[in-house]
Amino acid sequence: MKYSIKTEGLHCGHCDASVESALMNVPGVTDADADHEVNVVEVSCDDTVTTEALTAAIEGAGESFKVVEIQAA
Repeated sequence: MKYSIKTEGLHCGHCDASVESALMNVPGVTDADADHEVNVVEVSCDDTVTTEALTAAIEGAGESFKVVEIQAA
């Protein structure tokens, strides 16, 4: 599965790295690419990964990070 996740709160490369690292720690996630310039995170993962797990990882990576919308890509 591939997801495009619209976020709020990503302001710099460090934010991107924090979100990417948190997502890569979710079992089944194979790739994560965050872009603070457009506040979008692209994620590739197994079918077993839930959108709830992705949301929890992103929002748990920093106090100001929020998931606005998740779309299958």
